[in-house]
Amino acid sequence: MALRLLPATLYVVTQRHLRHIGKDCLVAFDAKLYSVPARKVRPRQLVEIRATMSQVSVHSTVPDTSGQTLLAVHPRAVGRGARIVDETHWDGLPTGAGRRVTTGDALPSPRHGQAVGLEAGPLQALLNRAAAANVEVGRRPLSVYDELTGTRPFTANSATKEAR
Repeated sequence: MALRLLPATLYVVTQRHLRHIGKDCLVAFDAKLYSVPARKVRPRQLVEIRATMSQVSVHSTVPDTSGQTLLAVHPRAVGRGARIVDETHWDGLPTGAGRRVTTGDALPSPRHGQAVGLEAGPLQALLNRAAAANVEVGRRPLSVYDELTGTRPFTANSATKEAR
C-alpha cells in the first residue's frame, strides 16, 4: 500500500463573486460591508470580490491605466452586518454639507450673476421654480391632438360600439 504525502503548500480556496458598489463606496458581501476607494470607483460599478477564509479583496472588472485591478484588501469580517472600512477610502466623497454629489476633484463652477427671470428666456425661467409659475403655456382642446394624429376620441356610448 502506497502512502500519499500532502503537498508542501496549502491550496487556497477563493470564493469569487460580482457585486455593485453603493453610493457610500461600500460593497456588500456575505451580509457584511467592505469599503473601496471613492476616487477609483463610481456608484453601481460592478466589482469582483475574491474572498478567502481570512481576507476579502475587491477588484475592478476593468484594469486601470497601469493594468491593475486591485482596489482594496480587508480582513474578513466576523458577524452579520459588520463593516470593515478604511477611512481613507472615503476621501473624495461628498460631506453632505451641500448638494454636491460627484466624487471628482473638480468642483462645478458656481452660476453667479445669471438672471433667472423671464428676461433670461423661457428655458432658464423653467429651471427656476419661482419663475416657472409665470411662464405662459398654450391651451388647446384635446380634439386638436385627435385631428393631428388621425384618431377619433373615445365615446362612452355603448350603442355606437355595438353598431360597428
